Amino acid sequence: MSADVGSPESQPLLARLAHAIVRRRKLVIGAWIVLTLFGAFSAGQVSKRWFESFSIPGYSSYEANQRTLKTFGTGEQAPLVAVFHSDGDVTKEKGIQRAVVAAAAVNPGSRDSSYFSTGSRAYVSKDGHTTFAEIYPPKTPTFSSSVHLDQVRAKLKAATPEGVQAYLTGRDPLYDASTGGSSSGPSVLTEALIGGLGCLVILFFVFGTLPAVLMPIVVAIAAILNTFTLVWILTYITNVSIIVQFLIALVGLGVAIDYALLMIFRFRDELREGEDVEPALVETMTHAGRSVIVSGSTVAVGLLSMLVLPLPFIRSIGIGGMLIPTVSVITALTLLPALLATLGTRINSVRLLPKRFVDRGHPEDGPWGRWARFVMRRPWAVASAGLVIVGVLVFYGVQLNPSEAQAKDFPGTGDAINGRAVLADAHISPGVMKPFVVLVENNGDPKVIAARVRRVPGIVGAVAVPQWRKGPDSLVEAFPDADGAAKSTRGTIKRVRAELKGTEGTLGGVAGEDRDFVAAVYSNFPYVLAFVVLLTFLLLARAFRSILLPIKAVVLNLLSLLAAYGIIVFIFQDGHGSKAIWGVNATDSIIPWIPLMIFAFLYGLSMDYEVFMLTRMREIYDETGDTVTAISLGLARTGKLVTSAALVLMFAFFVLSSSPGVDIKQFGIGLAAGIIFDATVIRTLLVPSLMRLFGDWNWWMPPFAAKALFVREPRRPEQPALESA
Repeated sequence: MSADVGSPESQPLLARLAHAIVRRRKLVIGAWIVLTLFGAFSAGQVSKRWFESFSIPGYSSYEANQRTLKTFGTGEQAPLVAVFHSDGDVTKEKGIQRAVVAAAAVNPGSRDSSYFSTGSRAYVSKDGHTTFAEIYPPKTPTFSSSVHLDQVRAKLKAATPEGVQAYLTGRDPLYDASTGGSSSGPSVLTEALIGGLGCLVILFFVFGTLPAVLMPIVVAIAAILNTFTLVWILTYITNVSIIVQFLIALVGLGVAIDYALLMIFRFRDELREGEDVEPALVETMTHAGRSVIVSGSTVAVGLLSMLVLPLPFIRSIGIGGMLIPTVSVITALTLLPALLATLGTRINSVRLLPKRFVDRGHPEDGPWGRWARFVMRRPWAVASAGLVIVGVLVFYGVQLNPSEAQAKDFPGTGDAINGRAVLADAHISPGVMKPFVVLVENNGDPKVIAARVRRVPGIVGAVAVPQWRKGPDSLVEAFPDADGAAKSTRGTIKRVRAELKGTEGTLGGVAGEDRDFVAAVYSNFPYVLAFVVLLTFLLLARAFRSILLPIKAVVLNLLSLLAAYGIIVFIFQDGHGSKAIWGVNATDSIIPWIPLMIFAFLYGLSMDYEVFMLTRMREIYDETGDTVTAISLGLARTGKLVTSAALVLMFAFFVLSSSPGVDIKQFGIGLAAGIIFDATVIRTLLVPSLMRLFGDWNWWMPPFAAKALFVREPRRPEQPALESA
């Protein structure tokens, strides 16, 4: 498949770019070295400019918490829960209040509530041996802020009367115990080293030669660091969430390695076919380069869809995230061709493994060719097997319950875990971990509001704390009968809001704001899906010159996402293996941001594999005019590429699950399982078998659609370029 001969003006743009890069490869490489070094500098500078605030403008509990914060200096932080246990009547231990005050003083401006400041038995167990106090730290939490848990705990224990046991628990102490407070799990640096070494080992087996192994890593480093440069510039135009740095690292690594693998595979194929270096590079850029552009566009669409959500920090993720595939595409189409042109045939030198392990000649003569021919002979059986597997996981996926982790589900050991156990043993509601806080404004009577809230089903206590009054505003604290993240508490929140309607009270607190976040994301998620589906369909319809192929691609991608959700629901929400493998009990929920981020990551990455396969199949069909040959050869020649890229990413994501935090475990397993499931069941079973069943309908595009999408049908050569399947 040699490049078309003709004047430079008659060649495709990517072919002309390839010729230009070959002539100026040293200049291109030099420019990228300078830019990448500046990118390393930019990464350090942008670390000082991340936007760390979280906001849900227009949602009632968030707005109530903001007004509480403005008036009282507190309201955005979850409370620290001080727990006291005594063999006698704990209410007789007057020194406990001094311990609460001493603990609260560690974070100046904290407000607190307890039996000793209110006289309410809502803070005491029925047997009188256990009591708790709520300590609300001031200010707004950020990724870098601290409430000084160790100091608070030390002051609390030091000031507690003799004979009374004291513990510090609550949402933040429990999270600390499950991550930094627990010795389980490697450090972030160790994870990065394990992930990097694992990727290198996989690449050794994929390519077998040192230059081919190192080149994807070089491209990924250049893409990631140069993305930081653009994001640094973006921070002077708009706020950019600190979460973008994790996206740059993970998505940047994924797409850059994917695109490098695609280009290197094609370049080596062309060299094996007997092409010289420059014609081989031109063919690589003309075909694989086009796939990279289409793939980058689909990844960008997935991340750009975050703009649809009414959350400023998520919108900033969409804007910043869009830069990642943009830079990765530019890197793959400029730096990588310059490196390939410089190395030439030496890309196959410095062999690390015996040739028989990595190079079996033409792919269609190897295991992928045999599998492709089997699928062509048995499409119904292969499609049925794939659909059964997908159906089972989709069944679990639609049961996904997006909610914060309940207090009982945080793993770990230590004082916070012990305090949680003492509360449970005393039959005190886990709702005290994230109490409701009602803001009473305009000189409303907090005692009247507390009485109204107290009679709401699902509330076990409501207290008008005397010290919580400033001017015309006051606060009421209420305790639900279940964890703030439990399903039943959703109904309690609705009933409290209904009870407060028409009064001077507004429901705030962390539990209410958590529900606002879920509502803001998932009530608008259909619009995100519509945005992504429409743009992806238009991109792919034009790229593949087909109506049916983009419909199939979008549907299978959405099924793949539901299956990925099904995996984490089965493991973590329902608890099948989570305790035995990761030490986490069944959570009954999936932390709300995880499905959203899995969607942003996986939609584009898995669509990459679809684009890689379909572009090659379309190319072969244009040359041969035979659908079965196109599907069979396309699968044979991209099967190893897709599974290799997926294995690299799967290993990198799987290492995340060794982190001790429940959220990172769910995220890592969701990404790792989702990416390998997509590359195997979806791309290896369903894509080729369904295309075989669709036959020539795969390539159907009515004239009006072709005209609307500015699609021009290429002229098919008189003689097929491939003489055998």
